Parts: sequence; structure tokens; C-alpha cells
Amino acid sequence: MSFKDNLLRKININNTANKVLGSIGPPDSERKTDKATMRRLLEMSPYTLHKKRDLDLYIKGNPEEKGEILVLDNELAIYNTTSDDVALRKSPTIKEMVSIRNAIKILSDSDVVISKKEESVNTIRKECINLIDLSFNKADIEEIEKEGSASLENGYSEGVIESLSLFAELLGFSPPPKAFKMRHCEIIGHLAKKESGEIVFGPAVIYSLAYNTLKLIEKKIGSFDKGEMEYFKQVVAENQEASKEGADVFQYLKEAVVRKGR
Repeated sequence: MSFKDNLLRKININNTANKVLGSIGPPDSERKTDKATMRRLLEMSPYTLHKKRDLDLYIKGNPEEKGEILVLDNELAIYNTTSDDVALRKSPTIKEMVSIRNAIKILSDSDVVISKKEESVNTIRKECINLIDLSFNKADIEEIEKEGSASLENGYSEGVIESLSLFAELLGFSPPPKAFKMRHCEIIGHLAKKESGEIVFGPAVIYSLAYNTLKLIEKKIGSFDKGEMEYFKQVVAENQEASKEGADVFQYLKEAVVRKGR
């Protein structure tokens, strides 16, 4: 697969993991973990599905040996034990429960549990990403730039947004915080927060879905600075000149990635 395809795969893994994390409730809550989305994440991982009793066990490595096993339920516990032991602890038969030794295992799994919930999701996320070759060269970045510029020229918004998402991943850019969100715009940028609580956003890239225009604000803008915030809004409204516009924005992003990679 190409570098672009692999990077898109990484973005999909992160989005999928974040969706699962967003579904997990606090202890003793009635919120249900999004198991369907977690299943999609596991399908991209080195874990394989094995049915045992009424359990969906995702096992890393040989299912006949002791190893790492995730149980797809509300807890998302990862065990370091055998599948038979997990079945005993999670779905015991009446015959198994009459044994005192088994009862102790059923009542407490702390001796074999590696992680649960959020920690387990992040473990699987990392293992999914570790399967991907994310090495790249300058030509790979130039290709993303060219595709983004061509999409902008042709008014193909999905292509522009895809290229921007790739550059956002490479540069560590974030979606805009609430103060910087604008209607009908896709916005990415460098995000930081001061000790005072002020949000600092920038450099920032603004793509207008309504006008198919692409703009860059190169400086950092603090959310407490009314003048700078007004400047940001005027650039978005096409009433103020941006630092760069059009295909020059993709060139800027390409050069930023190349500098970062040195």
C-alpha cells in the first residue's frame, strides 16, 4: 500500500478508537460501550475472533496457549491467561461454580487482567498502528500536495478535505476549539492552551465549503484577544487578506512537513 493509504488507515484507526472511548461511561454508569465500533477496531488489530461459550474472545497469538485475550463486552478487559480460564471466569457453568477454587477465580480476576476499558482501547489502538508502515519520503508528501491542489482547482471538496486531514495528521494539527469554529468551514491548526486558560490557535488553515476557497493564517491567535479574533473571523468571511491562499496553502503545508522531518 502507498504511504497515503497507510496514513489514511492510521487516521481511521484513531477515529474508530476515539469513538469507542467516547462511548465508555464512568464506573457504575449505565452507559454501554460501543461494541460494534470496538469490533471494527479489533478487525484491524493482530487479535482474531474466537467464540467460546457465549463469549466473543479476541486472542493474540495461538488460541491454544496462554496469551493476551480481550473479551468483547462492556468492560473490554484484556487478560493474560488461557481461553479456558477466561471462559471459566466470565461464563462459568453451575458445575464449575461449586468448586471453591473456581469460585475464587470467578469472584476476582485481578491476577490475570492486564487492563480494562480506556486502557484496553488505547492498547489495541497502538497495536493496530504498529502494523502500519508509516515511513515516507519527500515524493510522498509532494503527491499529497498535488492531489490537494488539483482537488481545490476542480472544486472537489472531499479531495481537499482528505488532503487536509493527511497534513493535519503529519503536523499534529487539531480541529478548531469552540471559539474558532465557523459555519460551512473545515478548519485545522496548531492548538495550545496557556496557564491562564486562553486558547492559542495557529497557524490555521480554513477551507470554505461554500466558496471552495483555502486560506492560511500563519500567526498564532489567542482566544482572549478581541482584535485578533475579529481578524480571524474577517479572513473566514473573505473580508481580510490571509497569509496565503489557494494552492500556496498546500505548498506551505508540504514544506512544513519536510522541515519537521529533517
